[in-house]
Amino acid sequence: MTYSPSASRLKREEAARQASRRSKLIAAISSLVIFGAVAAIILTAQGFNVVRESFFSPHYAIKAIPSVLNGLWLNLRVLVVAEIFVLIIGLLLALAKTNKNPLFFPFKLAATIYTDIFRGLPLLLVLLLVGFGLPGLQISWIPNSAVLLGTISLILTYSAYVAEVIRAGIEAVHPAQRMAARALGLSDAQTQRHVVLPQALRKVLPPLLNDLVSLQKDSGLISVLGAIDAIRAAGIQTSLSFNFTPYLVAGFFFVLLTIPLTRFTDWLTKKQDLARQQQGEW
Repeated sequence: MTYSPSASRLKREEAARQASRRSKLIAAISSLVIFGAVAAIILTAQGFNVVRESFFSPHYAIKAIPSVLNGLWLNLRVLVVAEIFVLIIGLLLALAKTNKNPLFFPFKLAATIYTDIFRGLPLLLVLLLVGFGLPGLQISWIPNSAVLLGTISLILTYSAYVAEVIRAGIEAVHPAQRMAARALGLSDAQTQRHVVLPQALRKVLPPLLNDLVSLQKDSGLISVLGAIDAIRAAGIQTSLSFNFTPYLVAGFFFVLLTIPLTRFTDWLTKKQDLARQQQGEW
């Protein structure tokens, strides 16, 4: 017997399609009105021509691209190294903060103090303290490289943020999971490794990726120490022409790098939300 939907169901589906088309039409019209109004305000501004020449000059943009790309390669190398150490140190800090063994209390206290300090300090201040403070000690084995000191500053700051994200994921794992693992004969370390951490990292993967997006963006701040990255290269080009278009070029490439990871994070978040709804968690 062939299934045939009822008239009431067909009516509901048609009403839903009409509502969807109506909402899309309203969204399109409102977008055109708002963006059109903003564009009209900008284009009719008295200083628009001056701003366009100072920030959106095709001539200076093309001229700045090679040096900005060369500096961006440095940003990418800093980003990869920083990400590896941030994840490792952040995980160790999270494990120390969630460890309930009194023998490890000094490590828990040290991890808590560390995260409180570096989550509270502005990254720019950490860069200045590390970049100029450590070389000022004049200790022979302390490096004097702006790139290395900038990378250390990024690692110190973002390890604190990542540690808190992972800690939240560990504490979100239901205690029954640990109890079941112990009942099966697993030790504390085995329970943490095979049961708790896989679930915790899966839960906090979207916020972890958001932190990596921020790290990618903030890698441009190492320019304050004199490293010739994309931002510094754009500044050098600007100082030669007194035109700010190179900064826009650098910003464009940073956005271009960030968009794929941002979209992946959004997609992963929606996927996890849908999985929770299907499992009846919400």
